[in-house]
Amino acid sequence: MLPVLPTPFTEAGAVNPQAMAAIVAFALASGVDGVVFPGFASEVDELAAAERAALLKVVVAKVGKRVPIVAGASAPTAVEAISHCREALANGIGHVMIQAPKSVGTTTEAVSAFYGEIAAAVPGIEIVLQNAPAPRGSDLKPEAILQIVRDNPAITYVKEETLPSGLAISAIAAGKPAHLKGVIGGGGARYLIDEYNRGACGAMPAVELADIHVAMDRAYRSGDIARARELYMRTLPLLVIQFNFRMAFTKHVLTRRGVLTNQVVRAKVPPMDALDVAEIDAWLEACTDLVTAGPREPKLGGGA
Repeated sequence: MLPVLPTPFTEAGAVNPQAMAAIVAFALASGVDGVVFPGFASEVDELAAAERAALLKVVVAKVGKRVPIVAGASAPTAVEAISHCREALANGIGHVMIQAPKSVGTTTEAVSAFYGEIAAAVPGIEIVLQNAPAPRGSDLKPEAILQIVRDNPAITYVKEETLPSGLAISAIAAGKPAHLKGVIGGGGARYLIDEYNRGACGAMPAVELADIHVAMDRAYRSGDIARARELYMRTLPLLVIQFNFRMAFTKHVLTRRGVLTNQVVRAKVPPMDALDVAEIDAWLEACTDLVTAGPREPKLGGGA
C-alpha cells in the first residue's frame, strides 16, 4: 500500500507544511509500505513549483528512511519532467511516477521516445509509468505499454488505472519483461481484490483509509481472502462516494479522524451538501471498529 498524499492548505489557502507532516505521520502509523507525492490526489495541477518542492521536502524529512517515497514527476513536457526527476534525486528519492502528457501524442513510438528522453537525461532513476484513463490520461492499451516498457529499462513499474483495469493488469503481468518489477493498481482501491487476483503487486489509493487498506492487503497476502473481502466490502461504500468528491472527501475524512482541521481544496470538485456529509459520516461510523491509526501529532490542518 502506497497512498497518494493530499496537499493540506491553511484556511487562507496557502500550503501548510505542518499539516503535511501530520498527514505523513498518520500514513506511517497506518503501516503503509510507501507514500506518493505529488499525484493527482495531491491537487498537483493547482500547486506552484515552489509549493510542490517545499512540501516534497517535508515528506522526505518526515518519512526519513522508514519507507520508500515515489515522487510524482508528470509534466506537460519532457524537459519539465526531467527537472522534477532531478529534484527527486536531489532529495534522495529514486522512484518517480510519470504519466505521458497529451502533447507527445498517444502512439507507442512517441510515448516510448518521451520516456527514453527522460531516462537518458536522468540516469539511475526508476520510473513508474502511470497509465490513466482518458480524458486525463493517454488510455494506452496493454500491448502498447508492454512495448514501451521493453524499449525503456528505466520503467520498473506500471500503475494501471484505465477502466476496467482487470484485463489490462492481467495482460501486462503476463507479458512483462524481466526488468518490470510489477504492476500497481489505481482507481482508489475500488477494484483492489480483482487487481490483486490478476497479479497487481500493490495499490496507490488516497490516504484517508490507509490503515484499513493495509489490513486488507495483509489479509490477502496471508491467504485470508475472506477477511480481505470483508474489509473490501465494508469500505467500498466510502470509496464509491470518494469517486465523486475526490480530494474534498479525503480531507473531510481526515478531519473526522483528527489528522486535519479544515477541508480546504483548490481543485474544482463538486460541493458536498449536508446529506452527502451525513452519508459519509454514517459509513465512517460503521467502520469504527476497523480503525487502527490515529493522529500522532496535534491537529495541524488549520491556519497555523
